[in-house]
Amino acid sequence: MTRCHPLHKAFLSGWPAVVFLLVLLSCPAMGATMTVKDALGKSMQVSLPVRRIVVLNSDSLEVVRTLQAENLVIGVFSEIAREPEFWGDLVSLPKVGGWRTPNLEAIAKLEPDLVIAYSRNPGREFDRRMVALGIQVLRLDFYRIETLEQEVQTLGRILDRQSQAARFCDWHSRHLGMIQENLARIGKRPSVYIESYTDYHAAGPGSGGDEMCGLAGGRNIAAAFAIPYPQVPPEWVLSQNPGVIIKAAVNGNGYALKEPSPFNRRRDAILLRPAWRYITAVATGNVHVMDSAIWTGPRALIGIAYMTKWFYPGLFQDLHPEALHKEYLETFQGVEYRGGFVSKPVRAKKR
Repeated sequence: MTRCHPLHKAFLSGWPAVVFLLVLLSCPAMGATMTVKDALGKSMQVSLPVRRIVVLNSDSLEVVRTLQAENLVIGVFSEIAREPEFWGDLVSLPKVGGWRTPNLEAIAKLEPDLVIAYSRNPGREFDRRMVALGIQVLRLDFYRIETLEQEVQTLGRILDRQSQAARFCDWHSRHLGMIQENLARIGKRPSVYIESYTDYHAAGPGSGGDEMCGLAGGRNIAAAFAIPYPQVPPEWVLSQNPGVIIKAAVNGNGYALKEPSPFNRRRDAILLRPAWRYITAVATGNVHVMDSAIWTGPRALIGIAYMTKWFYPGLFQDLHPEALHKEYLETFQGVEYRGGFVSKPVRAKKR
């Protein structure tokens, strides 16, 4: 697919040469490229300027909005319809299919300059099909704390939003650094069972949940497994006797919740699992459920703040996860703080 730049069209339509030259000089250089590294560490050249973007997942779209570049988005993932309150006018943009299986024809019709996708989904055949149509694919994850700031800066450079990227990265590194500085003074760390979205699937090494647990000062009991999301027997968790249990949950639209009952029900189901009353976390009520919005992704810092408070109740008096979340939503997403994102703390009764 070969597209004619609007200025080229103007020239061919008979604009005076002097007018064309003045407009040309006022715009970013056409035909320029920028070399960047994607989420897999591969170098790629991105053609500039980027003025039309298709975004295939919520993590990427959240970062685009952080960079104040949502006006460049011309197409979005279909799942965005589940969160109209959070995404606002972006919900009305053309849909291009799911984040795993996007609709190539729908994307091609929009003629984007760039498509942003996760590093591993959709598969590599998607890239080959897009390149054949003259469409660039940039794979950035935005859900790993270790590389989040680097990826935000990369996209900021591509979209000419360097100052917005720096603003977020400064905020993020400052608050994460404060948590790490305080944790450095703590010796013994609590044992934690982190359960992913599927019951009895732990968050093992290489998972976002494991990374968050470590940064929040916990000791993940599944850290020695060989895969990121191992299925574990209930008896194994019982034998490990974790002091804290945390489960991730996909509620669908935490921002629209007025109270946390969906998370409370999931928490209560864990409290009632057979024989788990003998686990320290259950007996003391230190069982928590967290919405996917703050479980990894650009808002993982919020989830880490909650975890830190759960791991060390009574400590970290100056750490306020809700206030941190409010600041993030209002400063970087341009929306008011509301919704429900974690289960309500309760002390479980021994049964």
